[in-house]
Amino acid sequence: MIVLTRRRFLGTSAQALALAAIWAEAFPLDPARVSAAPLQVAPTFPRSPFTLGVASGDPADGSVVLWTRLALDPLAEGGGLPPEAYRVTWELAEDERFSKVRGRDTVETGPERAHSVHVEVDGLRPERPYWYRFRVGSWESPVGRTRTAPRASADLDRLRLGFVSCQHWEQGYYTAHRHLAQEDLDVVLHLGDYIYEYGPQPNPVRVSVGPECTTLAGYRQRYAQYKSDPDLQAVHAAHPFIVTWDDHEVENDYASDHSNDGEPADSFVRRRAAAYQAYYEHMPLRVERRPRGPDMPLFRGIPYGRLVDLAVLDTRQYRTPQPCGNKPGPLCEGAFAPGATILGESQRRWLFERLDRSPARWHVMAQQVMMAPLDLAAGPPEEFSMDKWTAYQPDVEALFQFLATRKPSNPIVLSGDIHSSWACDLKAKPHEAASPVLGSEFVGTSISSGRDGTDISPRNQVVLAENPHVKFHNGQRGYVRCTVTRDRWHTDYRVVPFVSRPGASVETRASLVVENGRPGVTRA
Repeated sequence: MIVLTRRRFLGTSAQALALAAIWAEAFPLDPARVSAAPLQVAPTFPRSPFTLGVASGDPADGSVVLWTRLALDPLAEGGGLPPEAYRVTWELAEDERFSKVRGRDTVETGPERAHSVHVEVDGLRPERPYWYRFRVGSWESPVGRTRTAPRASADLDRLRLGFVSCQHWEQGYYTAHRHLAQEDLDVVLHLGDYIYEYGPQPNPVRVSVGPECTTLAGYRQRYAQYKSDPDLQAVHAAHPFIVTWDDHEVENDYASDHSNDGEPADSFVRRRAAAYQAYYEHMPLRVERRPRGPDMPLFRGIPYGRLVDLAVLDTRQYRTPQPCGNKPGPLCEGAFAPGATILGESQRRWLFERLDRSPARWHVMAQQVMMAPLDLAAGPPEEFSMDKWTAYQPDVEALFQFLATRKPSNPIVLSGDIHSSWACDLKAKPHEAASPVLGSEFVGTSISSGRDGTDISPRNQVVLAENPHVKFHNGQRGYVRCTVTRDRWHTDYRVVPFVSRPGASVETRASLVVENGRPGVTRA
């Protein structure tokens, strides 16, 4: 489903022609298109071209997506490969020794896809692990492990998931990913800021290559550097991923076709098209998610039996510009204006219909920015971040009204973005004790963004006092592990003491639960 919302961008014929050119530039991602590059039938490589590892994602009850990208020199133009096409063989088996192969075939990839490979394997058994690998020439990739989802009608007893966000290369090591790779999980959700588009930053822990990303080549190089990290490769090889983006996959705090840095709409939409293409090239996404120029249909639903229905949201592509600007402060009139939206009309309608129809025990919204309000100031006036749901009151009120009246069972919101952990009750009037709790939100910290972090800063001690609906906060790095049964949602906040150097241990900082039929967060 493609939703075009850039009315301003289509306002002139010149802009319409520019958009048509962008679509033409993205056309190589059409899966029916054969590469125009010369095909190397028996390529010889001096070393392994599988330098970026393997990944899997978007599991269904009978299928899964397998991913890799060929690159001899990940940071070089074109990944260090000539502008030629290659045939890549994939193989999937029921055991890690590949004695019971369930599927094998060959696909072609070329420079127009950055030599990335997306394979949708069908005909698999639901709710079971599989192992996969790729071959090209004489080289074989690392082996990855994936897992299919259960049937939508299955009475699933338990789901184990992890979720992560915000992995700034320059601000720390991905040690949390290494620990996450060792967890016993069914799936991992990545909620955005997979890369950071910035140019080099002062005093980095690790240096990123290249200037700020604005072109397809720049975004491709940035993804290649991030994916060269061994800990990130390990977690992708260990678990299937369900991904969505936030802002840094394009530009900090962007909104639809609106650049936060004031870039003209026509050039910014070209930049967005490049960013979306590079994102697709590097993620284990189904072909139906491929971008059409500056549009990419990323919001989607993934059921896990009758236990969990997962609505994966996109709060960047369809939102209106931040109505109160980007500096923290009290809400302005624009935050309450009827046109202010973080979801867009089509996505909001889709979400409500899905919540209304699903028979699942737990209704999960996996998305980017914090939904619960967070007053950042001691005493009046209130002060809010203007990039979060709070600045878009029409959508907040519509969702909370829907939850109050239609009552989908056990609403759970999973969020990232804020580089710290929070657990909150969702209430229409959070400062009123009598206001009913409508759902629960778990906000995960970053993998590395924000550097080492701290448990609770003195400033956030004040923030906690101003927000009685907040039940937990922590400012360290890490990930979130959730175990879901029919009776309980159990969340563990897993943290590492530092990311400024490798080798950190991991511990559970807090465990919180939501009981079936009793919205609200309590300590385990």
